[in-house]
Amino acid sequence: MTATSGFTSVDGGLLAIIVVLLVGSGILALAETSLVRTSKVKAKSLADDGRRGARPLVRLVEHPEQFLNPVLLLVLICQLVSATLVGVLASQWLGAWGVLAATVFEVVVIFVFFEAVPKNWAVRNPERAALFSAPLVAAVVAFPPVKWISSVLIGLANLIIGGGRRQSGGDATAVTESELLAMADVAHAEEVIEGEEREFIHSIIEFGDAVVREVMVPRPDMVTLDAHDTVADGLAAALTAGFSRLPVSGANLDDIVGIAYIKDLMRIEREGRGAEPVGDHVRPAYFIPETKRLATLLPEMQERKVHLSMVVDEYGGTAGLVTLEDLLEELVGEIVDEFDVEEPPPVEHLADGSLVVAGRMPLDEVDDLVDAELPQGAWDSIGGLVLNLAGRVPAEGESVEIDGLRLVAQRVQGRRIGRVRIERTVPAGPPDDQSDHP
Repeated sequence: MTATSGFTSVDGGLLAIIVVLLVGSGILALAETSLVRTSKVKAKSLADDGRRGARPLVRLVEHPEQFLNPVLLLVLICQLVSATLVGVLASQWLGAWGVLAATVFEVVVIFVFFEAVPKNWAVRNPERAALFSAPLVAAVVAFPPVKWISSVLIGLANLIIGGGRRQSGGDATAVTESELLAMADVAHAEEVIEGEEREFIHSIIEFGDAVVREVMVPRPDMVTLDAHDTVADGLAAALTAGFSRLPVSGANLDDIVGIAYIKDLMRIEREGRGAEPVGDHVRPAYFIPETKRLATLLPEMQERKVHLSMVVDEYGGTAGLVTLEDLLEELVGEIVDEFDVEEPPPVEHLADGSLVVAGRMPLDEVDDLVDAELPQGAWDSIGGLVLNLAGRVPAEGESVEIDGLRLVAQRVQGRRIGRVRIERTVPAGPPDDQSDHP
């Protein structure tokens, strides 16, 4: 083939088409990168700020499957058609050398200026790129021919690979709890939020997964009144314990007849009726299962104006009690008032590298402290794990070993383990870490 001379009006029209196609492919490439990198949370925050183009952006990122395939199809069409037209013109003008020139042009110019540059700019300026391209993409994907052609081609692809039926298992674009925690960590690392705010976010997310059994005051720690106790004795016991509400039992602890309020007892005693039995002046108790989620219980107690709930096990026996303060402490940390008895900290770091933790500490918190995965079961706490491994109530100082850890019952209170010392029996790092040492 020989080169032809002269520049015709047809060549000018083809050049104009090539320029339009390349610019279109660059804009669509920018849109693809920016929209895919924009999360639902980010889009909604931009909409709340009243940013121009945010509303179509929210609609697009909520259903990415509706714009991604049409955009990819249009990018491919623009680049293929423009490359073909470049090859036609180059062969007309340069003959056999036109093939080489067209190839170089397509690789260098199309890739660099209409693929790499737009996408890299979108990566560096995701908000600006997403807000700029969202209205355009929304209009393009709503255009009937584009929508119909992309649907037919994607349907054909799904038919070939057997993916036409939607897979079960939830929304792939949904944000998981681990991603939310990671976002909080990144925001703290970039000094967007304070450390206390990061901890509060972690507490809120963990609060949603916790159940009553993990935070309740267990049955052995409950301070109760007998229904036959006098009002005067009950008032004295409540003042000594420093509680404003106490459960009242009948035949035994599994027979809770109600809740005694100290303000009721004070009023009755001032009326000269301190010798009357407490059981005659109780308010109804609110019973909940020990498996109830805290996120459900908190608004429920607020709605019912209940500050203390009795926790029962699957057999209806009393497992413990939980107060609003217990629930709030899961969110904001320990709340100590003037009546609380000073207790050892829940975690003590010893000089030899071992830890001493409260026997009631949940296993997931212990796992985080020692970077391990202790076995789960019918127990929730580290003390429960020690009891299960020992097969009986251990004596103080007795230990059990599991997964490279020695768990020592440092303090035993009756039939319960109060404090557990955790020691490593193997190095924390990989065994070959010590290979260079004598």
